[in-house]
Amino acid sequence: MSNVFNEYMRGITKDNPIFGLVLGLCPTLAVTTSVENAIGMSAGTAFVLICSNIMVSALRKQIPASVRLPIFILIIATFVSIVEMVMEAYTPALYNALGVFIPLIVVNCIIIGRAEAYANRNGVFDSFIDALGVSSGFLLVLVLIGGIREMFGTGQIEVFGHLLFTIPMMNPATYMILSPGAFLTIGTLMAIVNYRRAKKLERGE
Repeated sequence: MSNVFNEYMRGITKDNPIFGLVLGLCPTLAVTTSVENAIGMSAGTAFVLICSNIMVSALRKQIPASVRLPIFILIIATFVSIVEMVMEAYTPALYNALGVFIPLIVVNCIIIGRAEAYANRNGVFDSFIDALGVSSGFLLVLVLIGGIREMFGTGQIEVFGHLLFTIPMMNPATYMILSPGAFLTIGTLMAIVNYRRAKKLERGE
């Protein structure tokens, strides 16, 4: 049981797609203008990652090595199409907000990378836990970045029509929900994470 937990936590910490593997930065920078968008992108990516990891792992012995990447992309594209249709039908506002970044999940390096580096070499259960951990890590980072940008950019955080909180007496910094705010936020967070890692290495942890 501890091995399962460690495998799950690895996707949140060491193999975190943003701060660990530095993958999927384009959608991270583009859609994290709000917590709502961050949750929507994370949910869509999680569904595709978990389903594709399971499918790739289950079929890994039947997939010829010479055509494995095209088959991986075909599998991923199938689940992305499902996500796209469900979002368009049930959450049209979120679908419009995320725009082109929903179909671009097909070529997201996080999903292709986990299919190639992990699911193609491990069993179904292990691949499921790996996908669950990486998805959780992706969600936490996107919500953190989206929360910071929305809070400072608008002075409040609103999720699916519910106002979570507002910051009174604050003049919003509009640039935080624009491109400069995205680079500033993710750069600052990466600097903090790398500083903590360097300190741990100095202590031999």
